[in-house]
Amino acid sequence: MNTTNEEPEERPLLLLVGSSGGHLAQLLALRSWYETWPRCWVTFDTPGAVSLLTGEEVIPAHHPTTRNLPNLLRNTVLAARVLRRRRVAAVVTTGAGVAVPFVVLARLRRIPTVYIEVYDRIDTPTLTARLCRPFLSAMLVQWEEQRRQYPEATVVGTLL
Repeated sequence: MNTTNEEPEERPLLLLVGSSGGHLAQLLALRSWYETWPRCWVTFDTPGAVSLLTGEEVIPAHHPTTRNLPNLLRNTVLAARVLRRRRVAAVVTTGAGVAVPFVVLARLRRIPTVYIEVYDRIDTPTLTARLCRPFLSAMLVQWEEQRRQYPEATVVGTLL
């Protein structure tokens, strides 16, 4: 019970960051894990993402992100604004490019960062995983074989 006249402190939220399509589908597969947490999504404003995230709080990111420097800078500004204005418990992502500025800036703010490598990259690491890796609190993979690229990773099994 709040005995002062102060507003109760809001519960920190999970920031779920992922490109639309398969990256978003893999994050959505974690629903039983995150459904009791306050959360906010960062993804692209595409018809598929909008449909899948009906009723959820969504912050639209700039796309395309693949080797697009202007949108990397826009998403970096977006990440800085979101991480400054919101009380974030952790950033969880499956990539792709939109994840990089959120992971880097979250880690610099001492916010835990979790990267889940996508299920279809077994023999080689994704570019996003390579860029995010130095800033991660935890690296999760879906196949034991992926540990050849990420020996420190925890195998969580396939999400889809």
